[in-house]
This record gives sequence, C-alpha cells and structure tokens, in this order.
Amino acid sequence: MITQPNPSHTSSYPILETAREQVFRNGQGLDESQLLEILELPDEAIPEALQLAHEVRLAHCGEDVEVEGIISIKTGGCPEDCHFCSQSGLFDSPVRGVWLDIPELVKAAKETAATGATEFCIVAAVRGPDIKLMNQIKFAIDRINQEVDINIACSLGMLTQRQVDQLAEWGVHRYNHNLETARSYFPEVVTTHSYEERLDTCNMVKAAGMELCCGALIGMGETTAQRAELASQLAALEPHEVPLNFLNPRPGTPLENQGIMDGKDALRAIAAFRLAMPRTVLRYAGGRELTLGDLGTREGLMGGINAVIVGNYLTTLGRPADADLKLLVELNMPIKELQKSL
Repeated sequence: MITQPNPSHTSSYPILETAREQVFRNGQGLDESQLLEILELPDEAIPEALQLAHEVRLAHCGEDVEVEGIISIKTGGCPEDCHFCSQSGLFDSPVRGVWLDIPELVKAAKETAATGATEFCIVAAVRGPDIKLMNQIKFAIDRINQEVDINIACSLGMLTQRQVDQLAEWGVHRYNHNLETARSYFPEVVTTHSYEERLDTCNMVKAAGMELCCGALIGMGETTAQRAELASQLAALEPHEVPLNFLNPRPGTPLENQGIMDGKDALRAIAAFRLAMPRTVLRYAGGRELTLGDLGTREGLMGGINAVIVGNYLTTLGRPADADLKLLVELNMPIKELQKSL
C-alpha cells in the first residue's frame, strides 16, 4: 500500500532532515558529499531513509510504475572486456554468441506487451553496431511497430553521430548506455574503452531527442565513496532513466569471486540514488533477486524505485513477471499506461 508523505516529520539524523528540505520540498538532488552521508547511515536509519525516498518519488514522479521487458538480438561474443559481463568474448564464460531472428523478436515484443509493459528494449552485445546490425534493427523496429503497440528502446553499445541520428529517425524511444561505475573506478572494470567514450554516446543520444537510459552496476568492489561519486555523475548527466543493477558474479569473468553485495547496502544505495535524482525513472534491474530477495524487493519498491524490468535479463534469470506484477498490485502501485512520444 502506498503511504502518503508526512511533511511534518522530523528526523534524528541531520542528513535526512536536510534531504527532506532540499530534495522533497525543493526538488534539488543531494550532492556527492551528502550522498555519502546517506550511504553511511546506520542500519537503524535505513527504513527512514527509504520512506523519505519514497515520498520524494511520489512528490516528483507520481505513483505510476513503468514496466519493461528486454531481449538480446545478439548474445555473447562481445570484443570488450567489461569484467562483470559473461558476454565478453575475451573470457572463459559459458555464454556463446547467438543471434535472434526477427520473428522471434516480434513474438517477444508481443509477450512483453501482454504483461502490461510499456517498453521493449532490443539489446546487442557489441562494442557498437555495424551496418548489418543497424539494418537488422531497422527491420525489427518496422516489424514490431506493425504488430505491437509498445515503445521501442535499444542498447547497442557506443554509437557514431550518424547512428544516433538514424535511431532517432526510426522512432527509437529510448537508448540505453550505462556508465556502470564511477569515473574513478572505471579503469578497474573496463580497459578496452574509456568512461569518456561512454559519456560521448550518452550526450549524443540526449542531443538527438531520444530519452537516455543510463544505469549503474554496484557491488563490483567499488568504495562507498565511489558509489556516491557515481550517483552524482549520473545526476549531472540528467538521464530520463537509471537502471540500478547489483552485481551477480558470473562464472568465467574476472569478478566471479567478488561475492554478492549486502542487502542493507543495496537499500542504502536505492535511497541515495533517488535522493540524488528526484525526478528520474529509477528502475530495478539485474541482481536484485540475489542481493535483496523478495522482502528487499518490496522494501526497494517502497523506497524510491518506480520502474521494473520483468522476466529474465540478458544472461541471468530474473523474478517471474507475474510475481513482480502481483507485488505491484499488492502495493497498490499503478502500472504506467503506454504513451508513445515518438
């Protein structure tokens, strides 16, 4: 059940009092040093931080929850060395390159729409799309639009200006390109391309008028201060949506022995990211099933999250779509209706 804001509430934690005035009342996100204070709150303060984040979400985003499904048109064989990703062709990972044909893609879009999702994201494990892949994407977009009433998003790696312009012209609603981690930690996670290269694609997407989906993957060994840095850097980019992922260590990758992030730290991060970006779509994404479990998933939805990916992810299993949808109904969270903007 959605609880309504309590403007008269006072806190024994000064940073939460500051956040109530600055974020809830004035709509101004916390800065990096303030976010670090949120991330370092004691365990007993977590429920209060989540409640405030929830009130911020209601005040600045509304009650609706956006549901999205994702599917990979090319899985595995990527030439990049992102240390968390089993789709890299450089690691001894069980994932191997597979291409999905267009009829299957259309079928998946229909199944996604049937769950109530408003967004369908086409993902390819590549550094960036070549001409062949761009042509396939164009054909897939046309076929999906003919048969399914759903917004189409893409995640195809780093783009050229021409590719950005093409995707915008074809009606791609949103483009996903994650920063993943803080600028200061990025070289520890990826060496085959730079943080700046990712940032360039993000800026071109925004300039072309597409919505930018730019996410985070936390629990990769970064410090708490670097999580605050990442949240601050994402806030400065002003993406429409931020998927919040938690590391699910994959066999054969350099981070396979990293371990699973503590659930309480994950909840602190949910609150912090909402308080950094009061108006942003903050989406539950990969790893929440392991890091938070059923109870934590519920707490996060009542702590600032206002979007979910339903079903499976690219190479890992998610919660069943009906489990998430039932939970949204139980919490009285209305699912956002489709509104095509392009």
